[in-house]
Amino acid sequence: MTNRAEPVSKSPSRIRRLPPGAVNRIAAGEVIERPAAVVKEIVENAIDAGATRIDIEIEHGGKSRITIIDDGCGMGDEDLILAVERHATSKLTPGAGGDYDLMNIATMGFRGEALPSIGAVARLSITSRAKVETGGAPDAWSLSVEGGAMTEPQPAAFGGHGTRIEVRDLFYATPARLKFLKSDQAETTAVGEAVRRLAMARHEIAFTLASGGRKMLNLPAEAPGEAGRLKRLAAIMGREFGDNALAINAERDGARVTGFAGLPTYNRGLPDKQFLFVNGRPVRDKLIVGAIRGAYADFLARDRHPAVALFLDLPAEMVDINVHPAKTEVRFRDAGGVRGLLIGALRHALAEAGHRASTTVSSYALGRMAPQTPGLSSGVTPMRPGYAPPRPNPYFREAFAPSVEGQGLEDRQRGFEGGLDSVGAPSARVEAVSDAPDSEHPLGAARGQLHETYIVAQTPDGLVIVDQHAAHERLVYEKMKTALDGGKVPSQGLLLPEIVDLTTDEANRLEPLLDDFASLGLVMERFGDDAVMVRETPAMLGEVNIKGLVQSLADDLSSLGQGLALKERLEEVCSSMACHGSVRSGRRLNVEEMNALLRQMEATPHSGQCNHGRPTYVELKLADIERLFGRR
Repeated sequence: MTNRAEPVSKSPSRIRRLPPGAVNRIAAGEVIERPAAVVKEIVENAIDAGATRIDIEIEHGGKSRITIIDDGCGMGDEDLILAVERHATSKLTPGAGGDYDLMNIATMGFRGEALPSIGAVARLSITSRAKVETGGAPDAWSLSVEGGAMTEPQPAAFGGHGTRIEVRDLFYATPARLKFLKSDQAETTAVGEAVRRLAMARHEIAFTLASGGRKMLNLPAEAPGEAGRLKRLAAIMGREFGDNALAINAERDGARVTGFAGLPTYNRGLPDKQFLFVNGRPVRDKLIVGAIRGAYADFLARDRHPAVALFLDLPAEMVDINVHPAKTEVRFRDAGGVRGLLIGALRHALAEAGHRASTTVSSYALGRMAPQTPGLSSGVTPMRPGYAPPRPNPYFREAFAPSVEGQGLEDRQRGFEGGLDSVGAPSARVEAVSDAPDSEHPLGAARGQLHETYIVAQTPDGLVIVDQHAAHERLVYEKMKTALDGGKVPSQGLLLPEIVDLTTDEANRLEPLLDDFASLGLVMERFGDDAVMVRETPAMLGEVNIKGLVQSLADDLSSLGQGLALKERLEEVCSSMACHGSVRSGRRLNVEEMNALLRQMEATPHSGQCNHGRPTYVELKLADIERLFGRR
């Protein structure tokens, strides 16, 4: 029989006051969790000190050394001693009654915890010289803190004014925390991300960042104002963002949002370029995720994400920044109002963009083009045998151009003129030159159709290639939304109702929304446990694959879930219906229809991208085309 261990005594122990060193190390765990946090806290102090240039250098991801030099107001010997004491700060001043207002904070830092926390877990050295113009002493001073033990200030050499802070052997006093740090590369990346966010928030300050002697960032100070901010954002988020950014500027109830948002066609697979700054402070908040998703819901597939940098300025009493010691989370007094402001500002900017599409589309197209070697096949694909154009969409014919009697015969006659038969007819069809393009028509005049899918138009300074299905899909979608806002989408009755078989779960998902579908012009009713009966369809869709449409709606509701607002779900439904009712690829259009489509695109907001975020057209400038052929 083995001996059992003696039970641990459950008698209460005496309460002990922890020594200051232990208190500081415990508090440091909330403020300083990795090297990036050290850099963030010190750089924020430099910003509060009025620095115009901040230089950062790290080694081994910041684990072995972090050095930060600024040209701010600097500190004297007495200020140096207070700077490394817990809860000693120059950022808060008492009011008339002697109380400190924690809801009216206009500085980056205010808690007085950063430097004491760093000194408690690392070897901290501070050298500073105050501005003589502001009453500072002409001498520089230096002190050190190692594991919480502070030395007396000593005279030091320091050119100019400002502060130099060096942090060595981070977490040497708390080895357990050191074991949880990631690789040098991962920590270096985190430091770079922290510096970039601060540099985006303060474009008037110059920043440099070096790792192991290698320069990672070199951002000169930019001019105040919108142009300087965009230049800094483009330097960090990429030049293409600067070329495809929409200016944001809106105000409501004392809150104002500015910044830039990328065109829908300039999108990414990850939401890694979405930034929110509140009163000049970079924060991470779920609010921006929901606002961006709501604003771009009409333009992007759910797995694509736009690039956005928003700067929110509002009275200090409307936001609480004292949520967490790291100061990366905030709480808004009126979160719904702030979300509405962000969504409204983004949607207004997207609406003003009109039919504009991302420049990256044309850049990619030009990059894929290459001069052809003489003697190679032209690559013309013959029309497939037995080809017959799809049945025309009545709504498309009515909306864009009247039908031309005998158009199919005329098309065939044009195809026979070169002695070609229907099997060998080319897939590129050139129309007779109509009106010359002018500056009033940014998308130009139609000149031909490729593969019964792409419209080629000539502009005053280049050419445009339009995906006819994607473009018409956006136009139909916008018309459906307008009709829905007006009350009800016109419908057309079916001579014979159509039964669509579904699974029981799919039918159950559709049933609660039958009245909402009716407002979209799609009138259905339950037909047994696993089917629905369709009696009317939206008039603007013309002839449509009813079974495919209903099945697509059921699939969409399954993927969307019930977490979205009804209006957002209805707009998703409108998008699917527009896709099914748009002119399809393979539909042959005459020149009047093609030009009518171009004019509708110019007059319709958001026509530069389809409902899934894909571009509806590619524009190539004449100068770029001439370069392809060696004319420039």
